[in-house]
Amino acid sequence: MDNPRVSRYALGMTLAAALLGWMFDGFEMGLFPLVARPALRELMGPEAAKNIGTWFSVIIAMFLVGAACGGLFFGWLGDRIGRVRALVWSVATYAIFSGLCGFATHPWHLAVLRFIASLGMGGEWALGVALVMEVWPSTSRPMLAGLIGVASNAGFLLVALMGLGLVKMINEVESFFTFVGMPAQWKNALVSNSAWRLILFLGATPAILTFFIRLFVPESPRWKQASAQSPANRVSDIFKGGLAKSTIKGSILGAIILLGTWGSTQWLPAWADKLSGQLPTAKSWAQIWSAIGAILGAFLAAYLAKWTSRRWAYCILCALAAGTCAYLFRTPFEYGDKFLFWVFIVGGVTASFFGWLPLYLPELFPTRIRATAQGFAYNIGRVLAAAGTLGAGSLLNYFNEDYARMCAVVSLVYILGIVFIWFCPETKDRPLPE
Repeated sequence: MDNPRVSRYALGMTLAAALLGWMFDGFEMGLFPLVARPALRELMGPEAAKNIGTWFSVIIAMFLVGAACGGLFFGWLGDRIGRVRALVWSVATYAIFSGLCGFATHPWHLAVLRFIASLGMGGEWALGVALVMEVWPSTSRPMLAGLIGVASNAGFLLVALMGLGLVKMINEVESFFTFVGMPAQWKNALVSNSAWRLILFLGATPAILTFFIRLFVPESPRWKQASAQSPANRVSDIFKGGLAKSTIKGSILGAIILLGTWGSTQWLPAWADKLSGQLPTAKSWAQIWSAIGAILGAFLAAYLAKWTSRRWAYCILCALAAGTCAYLFRTPFEYGDKFLFWVFIVGGVTASFFGWLPLYLPELFPTRIRATAQGFAYNIGRVLAAAGTLGAGSLLNYFNEDYARMCAVVSLVYILGIVFIWFCPETKDRPLPE
């Protein structure tokens, strides 16, 4: 059965809300890698030199665990009260608590606030994917999956451009604060150390999206029909009725991708910062080129899965990720055009999976538990990735902040994906399970 007939208005509003949500997801994910080193150096003082890798990995790990918990909770909530109502709460959560990070005075403040913010971010992904895939026709799924990946990485690009703009305009921003009579202590706190506090305050801007969603986005007809005909779901349902295998396999596929991304390529801005001798714009340029590559890679990956198959696409992407990461992280580089070119390539290949996952995961689960199941499968991978990220932080300290050596080790996880995908079901050309 294809999607119930819906109006063009419903198609447009659901897609607009989801794309904006995913864009701000990428925005939130890009915030911390961009500001991590200047923020931790300010908050830790002399201790930063020997502990920055540990705190960097702890904060990222907390973010990943929070996203996993949020994906499960908000996914369950979306199956209970509706995709749209749960979406409003998830976006508000990650917007407000991302903004509060700008008030941090200790590293653990960042860890706690990023954890709470990520609850909403993890939920938004699961809810947005379920909503769009249920409302739009099945023939549009590859395009939609590609757009999901594009939107998220567009947010990643947006925060990098914002950071670059602030670095170039920092004197003008400081003059504006002086003009409006801001106390010198506040002004210095906002603009010092690459303006990391100001960048984090801007993380609250997605809160505006909640009003748009609440007022204009219609509920999924599929969910309405399924909720009327089925009893209220429980989280344990994703492990019943033959669904346990799909849930576990989907979780492992997500874990491989997320560990590869968060354990290696998410450190690229910090690596660029070190390679350049802390050139103020280096972090932003590395993130910009990584994000541009990611936008292209995510969109093309969904069509690769359409042209070949779901399994072949995942296998090819893992092989490309393993190969390109091996070259970038095992070749001596200086900061410059060649380095940024390979950041673009690796960013595109490793982020391409985020155009594949939104296509594959919804095809594994029925409507009544889709948001819960895909939220669990995608985000439980973040828990495993969090453990890997903590290990990456320890490796970084062991290698004396040699990002390349650490990332070269972690990125070997893609080899596991080349093999594991062949134990997973092929879902190409099948309708969404009812």
